[in-house]
Amino acid sequence: MPRLILFNKPMNVLSQFTDRGSLTERATLSDYIDVPGVYPAGRLDRDSEGLLLLTDDGRLQARIADPKFKLPKTYLVQVEGEPDDAAVERLANGVDLKDGPTRPALAERIEDPQLWPRDPPIRFRKNVPTCWLRLAISEGRNRQVRRMTAAVGHPTLRLVRWSIGDWTLDGLAPGDWRDAPSV
Repeated sequence: MPRLILFNKPMNVLSQFTDRGSLTERATLSDYIDVPGVYPAGRLDRDSEGLLLLTDDGRLQARIADPKFKLPKTYLVQVEGEPDDAAVERLANGVDLKDGPTRPALAERIEDPQLWPRDPPIRFRKNVPTCWLRLAISEGRNRQVRRMTAAVGHPTLRLVRWSIGDWTLDGLAPGDWRDAPSV
């Protein structure tokens, strides 16, 4: 039976087991997970937090990571400013980016999700409000969520991937991992 690991990737951790060619040593998956034979199914940028799935099954890895399977990925996104209904609707309908329009997405304003403190903390600016969004996409372009929110005038301050398909971060602290129930 394939093994599937759910990992809550902290900020500033690379989504790989080694950091070749870097002049400064950066945190990698090997600092948190000592399980031979598992590899990330997809990626999560170094400056993003949240759910990263790892598996020892190449077919499962492809099914999770390949956009053709349209597995929804849900993000909790703290943005600069307070997006109005038109900005949220643009996110939901798809945004034109340099590499083409995005697919329609689930997009909604949400209350502060009361997540763990981020290290380092978000820069606080007294005169600039922030807002939280829930954004679910079914593709995974490079830095897509950040580019989408910027395209509607609300740069991303904090990005946490909460779920991939039915797998969620629920009950996982940053840096912790657990095996998924049978896949």
